[in-house]
Amino acid sequence: MTVRKQLRTALCGLALAGVVVTTTQGPAAAAPTVDGGAKVSPVAAAEDAAARSLARSLGDAGWRAEVGRSVAGGTGTGLKALADKSRTTAAASLAVDVAAADRSVRAAKGLAADAGGLLTVTLAGAVGSRRAPLVAVAPSDDESAAITAYDTNGRAHTLDAARTPDVPVYVVGIDGEKAVEAGVKVLERELAAAGVATAAPSAAATAATAATAATGYWTSRITSVRLNDDMETWIKGDAEIFSIVSGFGLDGKVRVDTVTHPYLNDAGTTYYPNQILVNWSQYKYNLADVVMMEDDGDTNYSALAKAIAAALLTIADLGAYIPLVDPVVDAIPSSFWTDDADFVDAWYTLARETTGTRDGAGANGRFTFDRYWVSAL
Repeated sequence: MTVRKQLRTALCGLALAGVVVTTTQGPAAAAPTVDGGAKVSPVAAAEDAAARSLARSLGDAGWRAEVGRSVAGGTGTGLKALADKSRTTAAASLAVDVAAADRSVRAAKGLAADAGGLLTVTLAGAVGSRRAPLVAVAPSDDESAAITAYDTNGRAHTLDAARTPDVPVYVVGIDGEKAVEAGVKVLERELAAAGVATAAPSAAATAATAATAATGYWTSRITSVRLNDDMETWIKGDAEIFSIVSGFGLDGKVRVDTVTHPYLNDAGTTYYPNQILVNWSQYKYNLADVVMMEDDGDTNYSALAKAIAAALLTIADLGAYIPLVDPVVDAIPSSFWTDDADFVDAWYTLARETTGTRDGAGANGRFTFDRYWVSAL
Protein backbone atom coordinates (compact mmCIF):
# COMPACT_ATOMS: atom_id res chain seq x y z
CA MET A 1 0.00 0.00 0.00
CA THR A 2 1.43 3.42 -0.93
CA VAL A 3 1.83 6.21 1.61
CA ARG A 4 -0.94 8.13 -0.15
CA LYS A 5 -3.31 5.16 0.10
CA GLN A 6 -2.39 4.71 3.76
CA LEU A 7 -3.36 8.30 4.40
CA ARG A 8 -6.64 8.03 2.55
CA THR A 9 -7.48 4.88 4.49
CA ALA A 10 -6.70 6.65 7.75
CA LEU A 11 -8.95 9.57 6.84
CA CYS A 12 -11.98 7.32 7.11
CA GLY A 13 -11.41 7.20 10.86
CA LEU A 14 -12.61 10.77 11.30
CA ALA A 15 -16.03 10.06 9.86
CA LEU A 16 -16.33 6.72 11.65
CA ALA A 17 -15.55 8.41 14.96
CA GLY A 18 -18.40 10.84 14.42
CA VAL A 19 -16.17 13.91 14.60
CA VAL A 20 -17.86 16.94 13.07
CA VAL A 21 -15.54 19.70 11.87
CA THR A 22 -16.91 23.18 11.29
CA THR A 23 -15.32 26.34 9.97
CA THR A 24 -16.15 30.03 10.15
CA GLN A 25 -15.74 30.54 6.44
CA GLY A 26 -19.47 30.47 5.71
CA PRO A 27 -21.34 28.11 3.36
CA ALA A 28 -19.09 25.99 1.20
CA ALA A 29 -18.90 27.26 -2.34
CA ALA A 30 -19.45 24.89 -5.22
CA ALA A 31 -16.16 23.53 -6.48
CA PRO A 32 -15.09 25.18 -9.74
CA THR A 33 -15.00 23.01 -12.83
CA VAL A 34 -12.95 22.84 -15.98
CA ASP A 35 -14.02 21.88 -19.48
CA GLY A 36 -15.79 18.54 -19.30
CA GLY A 37 -17.18 19.19 -15.82
CA ALA A 38 -14.27 17.81 -13.78
CA LYS A 39 -13.97 19.46 -10.38
CA VAL A 40 -10.82 21.35 -9.48
CA SER A 41 -9.77 22.98 -6.25
CA PRO A 42 -10.12 26.75 -5.69
CA VAL A 43 -6.34 27.08 -5.59
CA ALA A 44 -5.92 25.15 -8.85
CA ALA A 45 -8.62 27.30 -10.46
CA ALA A 46 -6.84 30.49 -9.38
CA GLU A 47 -3.50 29.19 -10.65
CA ASP A 48 -5.06 28.23 -13.97
CA ALA A 49 -6.63 31.67 -14.38
CA ALA A 50 -3.27 33.33 -13.67
CA ALA A 51 -1.50 30.97 -16.08
CA ARG A 52 -3.93 31.76 -18.89
CA SER A 53 -3.50 35.48 -18.27
CA LEU A 54 0.29 35.18 -18.22
CA ALA A 55 0.27 33.16 -21.44
CA ARG A 56 -1.79 35.84 -23.21
CA SER A 57 0.46 38.60 -21.90
CA LEU A 58 3.57 36.94 -23.34
CA GLY A 59 2.34 37.90 -26.79
CA ASP A 60 4.01 41.24 -26.03
CA ALA A 61 7.65 40.73 -27.06
CA GLY A 62 9.03 43.36 -24.67
CA TRP A 63 7.21 41.94 -21.67
CA ARG A 64 8.16 38.38 -22.69
CA ALA A 65 11.82 39.40 -22.63
CA GLU A 66 11.40 40.93 -19.14
CA VAL A 67 9.85 37.72 -17.83
CA GLY A 68 12.61 35.64 -19.37
CA ARG A 69 15.33 37.68 -17.69
CA SER A 70 13.56 37.64 -14.32
CA VAL A 71 13.13 33.86 -14.13
CA ALA A 72 16.41 32.88 -15.76
CA GLY A 73 17.91 32.02 -12.39
CA GLY A 74 15.54 29.08 -12.00
CA THR A 75 14.02 30.19 -8.70
CA GLY A 76 10.40 31.19 -8.18
CA THR A 77 9.64 34.85 -8.83
CA GLY A 78 6.61 36.61 -7.33
CA LEU A 79 4.20 37.03 -10.22
CA LYS A 80 2.40 40.12 -8.89
CA ALA A 81 5.67 41.90 -8.02
CA LEU A 82 7.08 41.03 -11.45
CA ALA A 83 4.05 42.48 -13.22
CA ASP A 84 3.89 45.56 -10.99
CA LYS A 85 7.45 46.67 -11.74
CA SER A 86 6.98 46.54 -15.51
CA ARG A 87 5.76 49.53 -17.51
CA THR A 88 4.27 47.48 -20.33
CA THR A 89 0.53 47.45 -20.98
CA ALA A 90 0.54 43.66 -21.03
CA ALA A 91 2.02 43.52 -17.52
CA ALA A 92 -0.47 46.07 -16.16
CA SER A 93 -3.39 43.94 -17.34
CA LEU A 94 -1.77 40.82 -15.93
CA ALA A 95 -1.25 42.48 -12.53
CA VAL A 96 -5.00 42.98 -12.13
CA ASP A 97 -5.71 39.32 -12.89
CA VAL A 98 -2.93 38.09 -10.61
CA ALA A 99 -4.14 40.24 -7.70
CA ALA A 100 -7.57 38.63 -7.98
CA ALA A 101 -6.05 35.16 -8.20
CA ASP A 102 -3.87 35.82 -5.13
CA ARG A 103 -6.96 36.82 -3.13
CA SER A 104 -8.63 33.56 -4.12
CA VAL A 105 -5.54 31.55 -3.11
CA ARG A 106 -5.32 33.17 0.32
CA ALA A 107 -9.01 32.60 0.98
CA ALA A 108 -8.80 28.96 -0.10
CA LYS A 109 -5.78 28.33 2.13
CA GLY A 110 -7.31 30.08 5.15
CA LEU A 111 -4.64 32.80 5.16
CA ALA A 112 -5.01 36.48 5.98
CA ALA A 113 -4.28 39.32 3.57
CA ASP A 114 -0.94 39.98 5.26
CA ALA A 115 0.33 36.74 3.74
CA GLY A 116 0.79 38.84 0.59
CA GLY A 117 1.11 37.57 -2.96
CA LEU A 118 1.67 33.81 -3.12
CA LEU A 119 1.60 33.16 -6.86
CA THR A 120 4.98 32.67 -8.48
CA VAL A 121 6.40 31.88 -11.90
CA THR A 122 9.32 29.52 -12.47
CA LEU A 123 11.09 28.42 -15.63
CA ALA A 124 11.06 24.66 -16.19
CA GLY A 125 11.29 22.30 -19.14
CA ALA A 126 14.02 22.86 -21.75
CA VAL A 127 15.44 25.99 -20.15
CA GLY A 128 17.99 26.71 -22.88
CA SER A 129 15.63 26.14 -25.80
CA ARG A 130 14.81 29.01 -28.17
CA ARG A 131 11.36 27.61 -28.86
CA ALA A 132 8.32 29.67 -27.88
CA PRO A 133 7.49 29.12 -24.20
CA LEU A 134 4.31 27.64 -22.82
CA VAL A 135 2.65 28.45 -19.49
CA ALA A 136 1.34 25.71 -17.21
CA VAL A 137 0.33 24.90 -13.68
CA ALA A 138 0.99 21.69 -11.80
CA PRO A 139 -2.00 19.31 -11.98
CA SER A 140 -4.24 19.20 -8.91
CA ASP A 141 -3.88 15.42 -8.83
CA ASP A 142 -0.34 14.16 -8.11
CA GLU A 143 -1.18 10.97 -10.00
CA SER A 144 -2.26 12.78 -13.16
CA ALA A 145 -0.32 11.68 -16.26
CA ALA A 146 -0.93 14.88 -18.23
CA ILE A 147 -0.32 18.60 -17.75
CA THR A 148 -2.16 21.35 -19.62
CA ALA A 149 -0.06 24.25 -20.88
CA TYR A 150 -1.12 27.37 -22.81
CA ASP A 151 0.50 29.32 -25.61
CA THR A 152 0.22 33.07 -26.28
CA ASN A 153 -2.86 32.49 -28.43
CA GLY A 154 -4.68 30.71 -25.62
CA ARG A 155 -4.40 27.28 -27.22
CA ALA A 156 -4.04 24.36 -24.80
CA HIS A 157 -1.24 21.81 -25.18
CA THR A 158 -0.84 18.52 -23.32
CA LEU A 159 2.48 17.70 -21.65
CA ASP A 160 3.61 14.43 -20.10
CA ALA A 161 3.81 14.82 -16.31
CA ALA A 162 6.52 12.15 -16.08
CA ARG A 163 8.81 13.53 -18.78
CA THR A 164 10.52 16.92 -18.90
CA PRO A 165 9.29 18.68 -22.09
CA ASP A 166 11.62 19.87 -24.87
CA VAL A 167 10.23 23.42 -24.75
CA PRO A 168 10.57 26.12 -22.08
CA VAL A 169 7.62 26.10 -19.70
CA TYR A 170 6.75 28.94 -17.35
CA VAL A 171 5.14 27.27 -14.35
CA VAL A 172 2.65 29.27 -12.31
CA GLY A 173 2.55 27.99 -8.76
CA ILE A 174 2.49 28.86 -5.08
CA ASP A 175 5.41 30.15 -3.05
CA GLY A 176 5.37 27.07 -0.86
CA GLU A 177 7.88 28.27 1.72
CA LYS A 178 5.99 31.53 2.20
CA ALA A 179 2.65 29.72 2.33
CA VAL A 180 3.88 27.19 4.89
CA GLU A 181 5.35 29.94 7.06
CA ALA A 182 2.06 31.86 7.04
CA GLY A 183 0.05 28.66 7.36
CA VAL A 184 1.93 27.42 10.40
CA LYS A 185 1.14 30.71 12.15
CA VAL A 186 -2.55 30.21 11.36
CA LEU A 187 -2.35 26.59 12.51
CA GLU A 188 -0.80 27.52 15.85
CA ARG A 189 -3.10 30.50 16.40
CA GLU A 190 -6.29 28.54 15.72
CA LEU A 191 -5.16 25.49 17.69
CA ALA A 192 -4.49 27.78 20.65
CA ALA A 193 -7.89 29.44 20.23
CA ALA A 194 -9.52 25.99 20.28
CA GLY A 195 -7.74 25.10 23.52
CA VAL A 196 -4.75 23.10 22.25
CA ALA A 197 -1.39 24.22 23.67
CA THR A 198 1.06 25.36 20.99
CA ALA A 199 4.41 27.11 20.65
CA ALA A 200 2.78 30.20 22.14
CA PRO A 201 2.42 28.84 25.70
CA SER A 202 -0.26 29.83 28.16
CA ALA A 203 0.50 31.84 31.29
CA ALA A 204 0.32 28.67 33.38
CA ALA A 205 2.72 26.82 31.12
CA THR A 206 5.07 29.79 31.12
CA ALA A 207 5.16 29.82 34.91
CA ALA A 208 5.69 26.06 35.05
CA THR A 209 8.73 26.23 32.77
CA ALA A 210 10.28 29.39 34.24
CA ALA A 211 12.64 27.49 36.54
CA THR A 212 13.71 25.16 33.74
CA ALA A 213 14.22 27.99 31.30
CA ALA A 214 16.44 29.77 33.82
CA THR A 215 19.09 27.08 33.47
CA GLY A 216 18.33 25.56 30.05
CA TYR A 217 16.51 22.59 28.63
CA TRP A 218 17.00 19.35 26.70
CA THR A 219 15.95 19.05 23.06
CA SER A 220 15.92 16.44 20.34
CA ARG A 221 17.94 17.78 17.42
CA ILE A 222 17.84 16.57 13.82
CA THR A 223 21.42 16.04 12.72
CA SER A 224 20.43 14.51 9.37
CA VAL A 225 17.26 13.75 7.42
CA ARG A 226 16.52 11.97 4.16
CA LEU A 227 13.32 11.23 2.24
CA ASN A 228 12.80 8.49 -0.33
CA ASP A 229 9.88 10.33 -1.92
CA ASP A 230 9.06 14.03 -1.48
CA MET A 231 5.76 13.65 -3.41
CA GLU A 232 6.73 16.15 -6.13
CA THR A 233 6.88 15.89 -9.95
CA TRP A 234 9.20 17.88 -12.26
CA ILE A 235 6.67 20.66 -12.69
CA LYS A 236 6.23 21.31 -8.98
CA GLY A 237 9.89 21.73 -8.12
CA ASP A 238 10.91 21.84 -4.46
CA ALA A 239 8.81 20.22 -1.76
CA GLU A 240 7.33 22.26 1.11
CA ILE A 241 7.74 20.08 4.18
CA PHE A 242 6.55 20.68 7.73
CA SER A 243 6.16 18.49 10.80
CA ILE A 244 3.46 18.35 13.44
CA VAL A 245 4.96 17.40 16.82
CA SER A 246 2.40 16.29 19.41
CA GLY A 247 2.42 15.13 22.99
CA PHE A 248 1.09 16.14 26.41
CA GLY A 249 1.97 19.55 27.80
CA LEU A 250 2.92 20.28 31.38
CA ASP A 251 -0.75 20.87 32.21
CA GLY A 252 -1.61 17.33 31.07
CA LYS A 253 -3.47 18.56 27.97
CA VAL A 254 -2.59 17.66 24.41
CA ARG A 255 0.07 19.91 22.93
CA VAL A 256 0.98 20.52 19.25
CA ASP A 257 4.12 22.22 17.94
CA THR A 258 4.85 22.81 14.27
CA VAL A 259 8.31 22.74 12.71
CA THR A 260 9.04 23.81 9.14
CA HIS A 261 11.81 22.25 7.04
CA PRO A 262 12.49 24.80 4.26
CA TYR A 263 15.77 23.11 3.33
CA LEU A 264 14.19 19.70 2.67
CA ASN A 265 13.68 20.06 -1.07
CA ASP A 266 14.69 16.87 -2.87
CA ALA A 267 14.13 13.18 -2.40
CA GLY A 268 17.20 10.99 -2.27
CA THR A 269 19.34 13.75 -0.74
CA THR A 270 20.62 13.71 2.83
CA TYR A 271 20.43 17.06 4.64
CA TYR A 272 22.32 18.01 7.81
CA PRO A 273 20.26 20.81 9.39
CA ASN A 274 21.10 20.50 13.11
CA GLN A 275 17.50 21.61 13.64
CA ILE A 276 15.68 21.35 16.96
CA LEU A 277 12.56 19.21 16.61
CA VAL A 278 11.32 18.79 20.21
CA ASN A 279 11.76 21.10 23.20
CA TRP A 280 11.30 18.69 26.09
CA SER A 281 10.78 21.42 28.67
CA GLN A 282 7.29 21.91 27.23
CA TYR A 283 6.17 18.27 27.66
CA LYS A 284 4.91 16.34 30.68
CA TYR A 285 6.00 12.92 29.48
CA ASN A 286 9.31 11.85 28.05
CA LEU A 287 7.62 10.95 24.76
CA ALA A 288 6.29 12.78 21.68
CA ASP A 289 5.11 11.89 18.17
CA VAL A 290 5.88 13.44 14.79
CA VAL A 291 3.78 13.56 11.61
CA MET A 292 5.62 14.96 8.59
CA MET A 293 3.58 16.46 5.75
CA GLU A 294 4.11 18.19 2.42
CA ASP A 295 1.94 21.15 1.43
CA ASP A 296 0.70 20.43 -2.09
CA GLY A 297 -0.82 23.87 -2.58
CA ASP A 298 -4.44 23.45 -1.53
CA THR A 299 -3.89 22.99 2.19
CA ASN A 300 -6.40 25.09 4.13
CA TYR A 301 -4.53 25.68 7.38
CA SER A 302 -7.52 27.14 9.19
CA ALA A 303 -9.61 24.07 8.42
CA LEU A 304 -6.69 21.77 9.24
CA ALA A 305 -6.30 23.38 12.67
CA LYS A 306 -9.99 22.97 13.45
CA ALA A 307 -9.93 19.32 12.38
CA ILE A 308 -6.86 18.47 14.46
CA ALA A 309 -8.25 20.32 17.48
CA ALA A 310 -11.59 18.52 17.20
CA ALA A 311 -9.80 15.16 17.30
CA LEU A 312 -7.13 15.87 19.93
CA LEU A 313 -9.32 17.66 22.47
CA THR A 314 -11.22 14.41 23.01
CA ILE A 315 -8.05 12.71 24.29
CA ALA A 316 -7.50 12.92 28.04
CA ASP A 317 -4.33 12.38 30.05
CA LEU A 318 -4.89 9.11 31.90
CA GLY A 319 -1.54 9.10 33.66
CA ALA A 320 0.34 7.30 30.89
CA TYR A 321 1.50 8.42 27.46
CA ILE A 322 -0.92 7.85 24.56
CA PRO A 323 0.57 7.93 21.03
CA LEU A 324 -1.00 10.76 19.01
CA VAL A 325 0.11 10.00 15.45
CA ASP A 326 -3.07 8.18 14.50
CA PRO A 327 -5.47 10.87 15.80
CA VAL A 328 -3.52 13.57 13.95
CA VAL A 329 -3.49 11.65 10.67
CA ASP A 330 -7.14 10.64 11.05
CA ALA A 331 -8.09 14.28 11.56
CA ILE A 332 -6.85 15.44 8.15
CA PRO A 333 -10.05 15.77 6.08
CA SER A 334 -9.48 14.82 2.45
CA SER A 335 -12.53 16.85 1.37
CA PHE A 336 -10.82 20.12 2.32
CA TRP A 337 -8.53 20.08 -0.72
CA THR A 338 -8.18 18.28 -4.04
CA ASP A 339 -4.40 18.17 -4.17
CA ASP A 340 -4.02 16.46 -0.80
CA ALA A 341 -1.49 17.66 1.71
CA ASP A 342 0.69 14.59 1.40
CA PHE A 343 1.43 12.45 4.39
CA VAL A 344 5.19 11.99 4.16
CA ASP A 345 5.91 9.81 7.19
CA ALA A 346 5.43 9.49 10.96
CA TRP A 347 7.62 8.76 13.96
CA TYR A 348 5.94 7.24 17.01
CA THR A 349 7.05 7.72 20.61
CA LEU A 350 10.28 9.65 20.30
CA ALA A 351 11.93 9.90 23.71
CA ARG A 352 14.26 12.55 25.09
CA GLU A 353 16.94 9.85 25.12
CA THR A 354 16.36 8.90 21.47
CA THR A 355 19.61 9.16 19.53
CA GLY A 356 20.91 7.72 16.29
CA THR A 357 18.91 6.85 13.19
CA ARG A 358 15.16 6.30 13.26
CA ASP A 359 13.19 5.30 10.15
CA GLY A 360 9.62 6.55 9.87
CA ALA A 361 6.72 4.14 10.24
CA GLY A 362 6.03 4.43 6.50
CA ALA A 363 9.66 3.70 5.58
CA ASN A 364 9.75 6.92 3.55
CA GLY A 365 11.74 9.18 5.87
CA ARG A 366 14.84 8.78 8.01
CA PHE A 367 15.92 11.04 10.87
CA THR A 368 19.17 10.96 12.79
CA PHE A 369 18.83 12.53 16.24
CA ASP A 370 21.06 13.62 19.05
CA ARG A 371 20.31 15.05 22.49
CA TYR A 372 21.10 18.74 22.64
CA TRP A 373 21.19 20.92 25.74
CA VAL A 374 20.13 24.53 25.17
CA SER A 375 21.75 26.68 27.83
CA ALA A 376 20.20 29.85 29.17
CA LEU A 377 22.04 33.08 28.43
